[in-house]
Amino acid sequence: MRGTTVPPGTPCRTPREGELPVHRLEVPLPNALPFAVGTFDTIGPLSRAAFPHRHTFHEIVHVTGGIGTHVVDLARWELRPPHLCVIAPGQVHHWEDTRDLTGSVLLFTDDFLLDHPADRELLRRLSERPWLTLDEPAHARIARLVAELDDEYRRGEAGVETILRALLHVLVVRAARLRATPAAPPPARAGAVAEEFVRLVGRTDHALWSVGAYAERIGVTPGYLTEAVKAATGRTPSQLVREARTHEAKRLLAKTDLTVRQVAVRTGFADPAYFCRFFRRETGLSPGAFRRGGETRSP
Repeated sequence: MRGTTVPPGTPCRTPREGELPVHRLEVPLPNALPFAVGTFDTIGPLSRAAFPHRHTFHEIVHVTGGIGTHVVDLARWELRPPHLCVIAPGQVHHWEDTRDLTGSVLLFTDDFLLDHPADRELLRRLSERPWLTLDEPAHARIARLVAELDDEYRRGEAGVETILRALLHVLVVRAARLRATPAAPPPARAGAVAEEFVRLVGRTDHALWSVGAYAERIGVTPGYLTEAVKAATGRTPSQLVREARTHEAKRLLAKTDLTVRQVAVRTGFADPAYFCRFFRRETGLSPGAFRRGGETRSP
């Protein structure tokens, strides 16, 4: 994915007024693996950034110690280690009042999932409720896998890319087992269409925001898109687009100083009054009341 990785030390792109910083994955060489693993200290200070930001990459965090709070989108998660946290590209997160934070951080782009593309869907589902508290057996299994990934990454010997992808696949699948068993997959083409739709919705592309626009981007009819997404998720594209627009509006209201009119434009509404009606219908609150009610909530 073009623009998701940069050389080390490349400054974060200056966000437009009211936008959140977007971090890209630093890799040492243009053709280096779009993957990194290490501790909070070796990955660097941005791994525990105290300001709201987004990534162009996936992040898996295995927290083994410390106190404080991890805020993911609008939910606050108190640290009671051990935890496993999955953050998808585009999600907003930051750390608050952390002390003695220890653990491991894995960073990788969609490109790195080449061998196991179905892992994208597992990661998306994990990111919907990203904070998993681990019991001792699960913690031990996760710790062993992360240690193997770290050792393989540091050694960098022949076949490292294949082994890292295989170990990451095992980690993602085992993390998914900690949640409900997913539904049976839909037919191949419909599943691919639905997966692409969900990926695009998660990117909060301001040019899309309608089922017709998504269908045109993917190259299918709106009717086929509706059938494929409903078979894969049990819900219609319209429902998911409404949720995505509402969620993006909440993010912008809670985490930026944009006016309600600016938030309306960023979420695809030319008429601020219509945006206010939409937001109230979806949340039960006006945009102003939501903003006054506080930035985050406990899960």
